[in-house]
Amino acid sequence: MIITWKDIEAYLSEVKDAVKKGRYRIARNSKRQDNIDLFLDYVIDEAGAREILLSLESIDFSCILQNEHKGFEQERLYVFGKEVSLLERNGTEETVVPLYIKMNNLETGFVIVISFHRQRHPLTYCFQ
Repeated sequence: MIITWKDIEAYLSEVKDAVKKGRYRIARNSKRQDNIDLFLDYVIDEAGAREILLSLESIDFSCILQNEHKGFEQERLYVFGKEVSLLERNGTEETVVPLYIKMNNLETGFVIVISFHRQRHPLTYCFQ
């Protein structure tokens, strides 16, 4: 699948519109402990997470993955990486945290942010 800068610009425009309208959620359940840990390890709240999502740019785009969950194989999940400065919750230092952000922009215009956590491995970026 060939993806262009313009494709990602259009995707991000839709995502940011949904975020601005509050039509999104960051998954925080037992299968998404890494997402929960980000909020436990650093001083970040919903407003901070929202700002990070709104700051995403095409240059932050890494790849598109096919959803592997049964019944959702037709869905495409977009992966972005973003370096942000966050204050350690149990410290006094602000640190640069490389984030892994994986999301699904549903046909209904609702965005599910499946992954929103520290990167486990460095990402490769499509446009860098």
